[in-house]
Amino acid sequence: MPDTALNVVVICGSLRKASFNAALARALPALAPAGLSLEPAPAWDKFPIYNADDQASAGFPADVSAWGDAIRSADGVIIVSPEYNWSIPGGLKNAIDWASRLKEVPFTNKPVALQSCSGGLLGGSRMQYHLRMALTTLDALMFGKPEVFVNFSAKKFDEKTLALTDQPTIDMVKLQLAGFEKFIRRISGKN
Repeated sequence: MPDTALNVVVICGSLRKASFNAALARALPALAPAGLSLEPAPAWDKFPIYNADDQASAGFPADVSAWGDAIRSADGVIIVSPEYNWSIPGGLKNAIDWASRLKEVPFTNKPVALQSCSGGLLGGSRMQYHLRMALTTLDALMFGKPEVFVNFSAKKFDEKTLALTDQPTIDMVKLQLAGFEKFIRRISGKN
């Protein structure tokens, strides 16, 4: 095992208390290999709707700057998000829009992995496709495979505790996290 653990921030794209995506994000540290240290990113739920006029007159809100700093200082980012109307949830997209205007765009050359839970058959795949496009424009380094799409998510989590209970999903998440660690180390040279 490498000497240094990689610092990875986890961004959840859902604000719902009983969110399966938030439950998956909370499960990640216990499923990660020893070489990854996962921490939640600062909250983005209070960001105002992005408006260039507001940015010009008042600058960046402190919580936007803190979010950008956390992403910038991390070795990698994992985004776990639901799919809303076949795309990225508006609040998450707004946070990314704010971050894209920071002087040093925090996603530039940042390794990013995606995960999603959905009640339907496709497991949030359309959201991941759109999120890949948005982050690619910011020069994020998108991790490819294995992918994590948790479909029929109500069947994969405990009804009361929201603990992830589906073994094939657990195995796939572990596989992705192990691959993401290798991806970050290859890109960063942190062996």
